Amino acid sequence: MNKLKRYAGILWMLLGPLTCYFLISTAIAEIKSKPVIDTKIQWAVFVIVFIPIAIGMVIFGWYALQGEYDQLPENSDDVAD
Repeated sequence: MNKLKRYAGILWMLLGPLTCYFLISTAIAEIKSKPVIDTKIQWAVFVIVFIPIAIGMVIFGWYALQGEYDQLPENSDDVAD
C-alpha cells in the first residue's frame, strides 16, 4: 500500500502543473474567441483560484513521495499527540 501511495504522489506532482497548463491554454483560447471584459474576468478568476489548488496538489504529491503518509494514526486520539 505504501508503494501505491508513493506512485500516487508522482501522479499528483505531475497533475498540478499539467492541469495549470491546460487551464491557462483554455483560458487564452476562450479569451481570444470572445474578447469581452466578462470573459476575461471569468477566466482570470478561474486561473487565480486554481493555481493555489495546483500548488497544493504538488505539495501533497511531494509529501506522499517522501513517505510522509506511510504511517498514519490509528485513531483520532493519536492526532492530538
